[in-house]
Amino acid sequence: MTELPIAGDIVAAHNAAREAELKRDYETLGEQLDRRGVAIDEIKAKVAAFGVAIPSWGVGTGGTRFARFPGIGEPRDIFDKLADCAVIQQLTRATPTVSLHIPWDKADPKKLRDTADKLGLDFDAMNSNTFSDAADQTHSYKFGSLSHTDAATRRQAVEHNLECIEIGKAIGSKALTVWIGDGSNFPGQSNFAKAFERYLASMKEVYAGLPADWRLFTEHKMYEPAFYSTVVQDWGTNYLIARELGPQAFCLVDLGHHAPNVNIEMIVARLIQFGKLGGFHFNDSKYGDDDLDAGSVDPYRLFLVFNELVDAELRSAKAFDPAHMLDQSHNVTDPIESLMVSAVEVQRAYAQALLVDRAALDGHQQDNDALMGSQTLKTAFRTDVEPILAMARLDKRGAVDPVGAYREAGYRAKVADVRPASSAGGGGIV
Repeated sequence: MTELPIAGDIVAAHNAAREAELKRDYETLGEQLDRRGVAIDEIKAKVAAFGVAIPSWGVGTGGTRFARFPGIGEPRDIFDKLADCAVIQQLTRATPTVSLHIPWDKADPKKLRDTADKLGLDFDAMNSNTFSDAADQTHSYKFGSLSHTDAATRRQAVEHNLECIEIGKAIGSKALTVWIGDGSNFPGQSNFAKAFERYLASMKEVYAGLPADWRLFTEHKMYEPAFYSTVVQDWGTNYLIARELGPQAFCLVDLGHHAPNVNIEMIVARLIQFGKLGGFHFNDSKYGDDDLDAGSVDPYRLFLVFNELVDAELRSAKAFDPAHMLDQSHNVTDPIESLMVSAVEVQRAYAQALLVDRAALDGHQQDNDALMGSQTLKTAFRTDVEPILAMARLDKRGAVDPVGAYREAGYRAKVADVRPASSAGGGGIV
């Protein structure tokens, strides 16, 4: 039986005070959508079935390269993290899975599986870490990992990824995400071609260790921590990797891993077109890889990404089965609150994209009517779908207002009583 982190009567009382008003709002929106030929219950059903994974590291306070300011009730280990993730799922009903990061979350696999079952959670993609050094590793990743000039260091990185697969098999995961920080900070530091050759050779060994029903996600990033060059720098290189490795390899798109003003939705369309879109790390940014809450800066861009996803969904695009995960770092907010808001914003973008009049849009595109094509998208984007999202949560015994219910429950203060206060540390994402 699932153990609820927040007492059910608290959520029920929260909803009771809001249910009548929500139902009126839902009926009103339903009438509006009906005039547009849209059945609101069908949209609600799709939204209710949509889920986005929580990154285990996201429930802890993050930081910058300069400082970290921990809050109260910080999770002490992966089991505290799972408890916090269960709160997010209980209130939003949009985050049924958790993505682990090894070695940060390394623990007895049976205990991990048992704890997740007890909390009503499952596991999403495993994430390997060869961008920082663990306390007990023999070779440093200061100058690279899977593309390192030293064969022993590359072997260590390969073995780490294979270990992540083994842990994932034991807990029910079906995918491995590989992001590396390999690259260079000075011209002449690295031979671009040789570094990429070493990377591909290493990744082929990792790929060979995949179970038949797993997928491998490789992730590109333009810069950081290597600022002159990165080995997997853009979506084109990422596509080449996925094509080179084989049919189980796909490209993962992190919204913050591109240069400012890059047309990410077009990248998504290209990867869909060639059957190599693996999934997403959803976040938002103003300048670079800011890892801000999803939809906090540019919700229209998030909507435009989902416009491409819904288009692919409706036409049953080849090999289209994207994984969805949040990837954020929180330094000034309660991480649980931010992750709840982001999960809802991702659902919101999906719901809005489902409202696009596809026939009208196609007609405007065929007629080269730029203005009306744009207006068709904006009509869907401007629609307030909050009643759909809230009703989907209410139907699944989530919270009408997740952040409000969370604050009413006083969860953060309660866990602070049993979790020792964290001391402030240096920079870093965790």
